[in-house]
Amino acid sequence: MLDIGDSFPNLTLNLVGGAGTVAIPDDLEADYNIVLFYRGHW
Repeated sequence: MLDIGDSFPNLTLNLVGGAGTVAIPDDLEADYNIVLFYRGHW
């Protein structure tokens, strides 16, 4: 769990459909970002 003032941990995630990877937070360029983790199909 993150608390106020904590930095987001470095993660490298695979993109849907084999479209590559994204490194969080390094690949996010805006000052504020929203990261959505979607479980996919049930």
